[in-house]
Amino acid sequence: MAASSPSTAAALALIQPDMREVDNVIAERLHSGVPLVGQVARYIISAGGKRLRPALLLLMAGALGYRGAQRFNLAAVVEFIHTATLLHDDVVDESTLRRGRATANESFGNPASVLVGDFLYSRAFQMMVDTGNMRVMAVLADATNVIAEGEVQQLMNTHDASLDEAGYLHVIRSKTAKLFEASARLAAILAGCTPEVEQACAEYGQALGTAFQVIDDVLDYDGDAHEMGKNLGDDLREGKVTLPLIIAMQRCTPQQRELLRGVIESGTVEDLTPVMAIIRETGALAATHKAAAGQARLAMDAIRALPANSYTEALLQLAAQLLERRT
Repeated sequence: MAASSPSTAAALALIQPDMREVDNVIAERLHSGVPLVGQVARYIISAGGKRLRPALLLLMAGALGYRGAQRFNLAAVVEFIHTATLLHDDVVDESTLRRGRATANESFGNPASVLVGDFLYSRAFQMMVDTGNMRVMAVLADATNVIAEGEVQQLMNTHDASLDEAGYLHVIRSKTAKLFEASARLAAILAGCTPEVEQACAEYGQALGTAFQVIDDVLDYDGDAHEMGKNLGDDLREGKVTLPLIIAMQRCTPQQRELLRGVIESGTVEDLTPVMAIIRETGALAATHKAAAGQARLAMDAIRALPANSYTEALLQLAAQLLERRT
């Protein structure tokens, strides 16, 4: 995986000691009397990744001046929820590669992946209860439910060539951005912020998560498979209609539209090369990148009123540098 940009690395370096504490919580709470549970969970968590959701919670807590130990517990909770969704996603999508190595379902089988995902969800809810804070539990319960709805909606949209931008955004705001939003909101709740500040933090999280997913969808057609650690064209193979395809469908010739429609409905990756050519010819990648830039600007605007400190600056950098993401 390619190294982070200097600004992103600097932003995340600010919370390195905190992330080590989160890793300690994760290691402790992964313990189970059933060996396979820990084995599968550790396999996917140890695969790395950017840990953006717990990082977001920690950075936002720092920006708001909260230094209590519950930030470590809740950062681990959001990572467990995210990991559970990855386990279930890879089973549903029949994925074989994630972060440069075999998926858990490829290594351990679908039943183990689904059941360990269930374990991580239930363990996360045990840890929520430890906070003794009903607002925290309500936010996380709502987020988990919305994520599940987003997963089902995405399944319903599979191979649907008529999906428009509004339908696409609804799915990614449910499936991806909701946990970013919850992570930022939780920091504000822990810090005892006003409803206005809490809402600003939540808006930052939603916009950041939306931009992150839109860029991810660009990279599925324009990334480096080796650096990304997954196969290019996976979205197409899985029948996922993402923004580059939606924009290409709007801009291409009738003949090209029929080709794209056929590929979307069949999921035939053998036609990936002509599909990518159409996406490039129509300027769909540039338009999608512009949409992500708009979301990144919304994220930065949302937290302009937060206290001026190194953590707030790091949050601004995180949104700005997202647009340089290549993995």
